[in-house]
Amino acid sequence: MSAIIETQGLIKRYGDVTALAGIDLVVQPGEIFGFLGPNGAGKSTAIKILSTLLKPTAGRATLAGFDVASQPGKVRQSIGMVFQDPSLDNRLTAEENLQFHAMLYHVPRSVRQDRIARVLTMVDLLDRRKDLVSIFSGGMKRRLEIARGLLHEPQVLFLDEPTVGLDPQTRAAIWEHVRRLRSESGVTVFMTTHYMDEAENCDRIAVIDHGKLQALDTPEALKRSLGGETVIITGDAALQGDIAERYGVPVQASEGTVHFQMADAAQFVPRVVADFPGRITAISVKQPNLDDVFMHLTGREIRAEEATPLDRMRMMARRWGSQGRR
Repeated sequence: MSAIIETQGLIKRYGDVTALAGIDLVVQPGEIFGFLGPNGAGKSTAIKILSTLLKPTAGRATLAGFDVASQPGKVRQSIGMVFQDPSLDNRLTAEENLQFHAMLYHVPRSVRQDRIARVLTMVDLLDRRKDLVSIFSGGMKRRLEIARGLLHEPQVLFLDEPTVGLDPQTRAAIWEHVRRLRSESGVTVFMTTHYMDEAENCDRIAVIDHGKLQALDTPEALKRSLGGETVIITGDAALQGDIAERYGVPVQASEGTVHFQMADAAQFVPRVVADFPGRITAISVKQPNLDDVFMHLTGREIRAEEATPLDRMRMMARRWGSQGRR
């Protein structure tokens, strides 16, 4: 199967700052492909290059067989975009926003109404087509932006942080729509996110940090690559180094806890407690998730200083709720 997106040695520099440091990707038609990483990792830069909004400093990228640098017009005809920041006109109705988009993309007048009705039906907004966008909720606006991105029947739909600022219930609903859209239209979805649970919706994930690819595989394969369960220990400040030295395993520290992977972790717990008497105040075991993968690859969690307050609350909730077997 021919790749719908391919990059070779993709580099983007801003002066002395390297935003992308030699990215190699192959995305297949019909995939939901995710770029997972913290804010500032290079995710949006990659999307801007692939959508012709930026030119790469070096390397090559093609989309639908067209070179993004030398054939930008052909690339733009092949893509739909949902930007990180809202881009709808609140003074227009849902239908008027789509009519304007259809004119910009030269959708034939004879098929516009049918196309508008079809994409609004896909995102469950057909009955709101005459309503002003200004009265829509955040989730409804996101769904309308996705409908707009599909109106001209692109081969690739880019979603740049599509659920930022939305509550968990709305985020889940958005992803139900995205999965249904992929199955109904066959569109390839290329999305960026720094939400670990959201990345689980992807067929494959590229983990990116500081402009470099750290890993690329399915969510399940990435979790299996850790080779065991995650042990989480709270104790004194020297535990990280002492555990790494005694057991010969990589150990990461995060907000007063140490994390490491261990096969047969439940059986290992009594041993570590005995080996460090009086130094451990809490210990738990859980199945690895993408937070653990990111920490294993980069040595830290999604950078807290770059997360929104809502992100930090989600990370805390996941940490409290995943303490597993005691």
